[in-house]
Amino acid sequence: MKNKKKLFNDPIYGLIQFEEEILYELIEHPYFQRLRRISQLGLSNYVYPGATHSRFQHALGALHLMSKALDTLTRKGIEISKEEKEASKIAILLHDIGHGPYSHVLEHTFLKESHEDISLAVMEKLNKTFNGRLDLAISIFKGTYEKKYLSQLVASELDVDRMDYLNRDSFYTGVAEGVIGYDRILHMINVHDNQLVVEEKGKYSIEKFLIARRLMYSQVYLHKTVIAIDQMLISFLQRYNEQYILGKTLENNNFTLLFDLYAQKLPVIDTFLLLDDVDVMQLLKSKMNDEDPILRYLSRCIVNRHIFNIYLSEDEISSDFIQECRQKVVTRLKLEKDEITYFFLTGVEKIKTHISKDEICIIDKTKNVKPVSDYLVNFSSEISINKNYICFPNNDYFRA
Repeated sequence: MKNKKKLFNDPIYGLIQFEEEILYELIEHPYFQRLRRISQLGLSNYVYPGATHSRFQHALGALHLMSKALDTLTRKGIEISKEEKEASKIAILLHDIGHGPYSHVLEHTFLKESHEDISLAVMEKLNKTFNGRLDLAISIFKGTYEKKYLSQLVASELDVDRMDYLNRDSFYTGVAEGVIGYDRILHMINVHDNQLVVEEKGKYSIEKFLIARRLMYSQVYLHKTVIAIDQMLISFLQRYNEQYILGKTLENNNFTLLFDLYAQKLPVIDTFLLLDDVDVMQLLKSKMNDEDPILRYLSRCIVNRHIFNIYLSEDEISSDFIQECRQKVVTRLKLEKDEITYFFLTGVEKIKTHISKDEICIIDKTKNVKPVSDYLVNFSSEISINKNYICFPNNDYFRA
């Protein structure tokens, strides 16, 4: 009989392996293998050339950290059954399986649902294939299982998902500020009143974790050039969809099939799961000489990295300034009224890096539990990063 329990050589953790055979069966499934073709950081490699890692790598890393976390809790006397351990590992392995092409970049562009909702739908679909063996994993993923701390390891302010992506994204981008002491944090976790807590001697590791997360949002996830290229790609796909609806784009592909099904309110999961980064890049390349000047211009800009100018502000940008910039773009590119939508992009990226109601809790030697903000000086329990932006072209070859 073929041995499914392979060793994975991970650049962050070294050689990793898992006990449960069902994990390898899930990893081999086409839905999970698709994550090899979904980039973890979207088009961030346009800024950080090394950021080419995939959701596949991240999912395996998060699974490894889940295994370590469960081992720690077991050693500390927390009763976790074999079935619960397996289910927790399945939940974290599949937590990102619903991501679309280029990860968060195109979330809500193809479908209105979040990637978490799509992940749940895919897990339920897989559950039928595996004859109900994912029931407990789905309960943990949804946060409805009685042992809340297992769900918190999957999704909370201190979950293994965050621990992996901070270290992994830091490694591949070269942004050292994102490195966290994940190993120490995992050794400091415990359970109190059915909630995940951190022992007091790990409080400074938690502080470093929170600072690292904020810095990674500022320097990587919300980097101005990353925001610009993301918005350009969204603008391209919106134009492509509109051209298809008008009958000006006649080809049939996974995108047009998805558009058709969604417009008719028909099931789209199977079609959505056919899409990955390769489809998007192929579509972009196919439109570089398109008859439509907007598709042609945007595709050339994205493929050849002619990124729009971007103006960022933490405060709301005045309407007068927006109108002034808009008129300059219209005049310079000689745009028609209906064309400006694709070239003058405005919005706000808003991220809460820590939320007070779900704040990480610290437990001391007397079993007294307090939020981490009570222990750390100059710490805000609810930190937001707001980036208002205006994006527009920085070259004039629109009609070329």
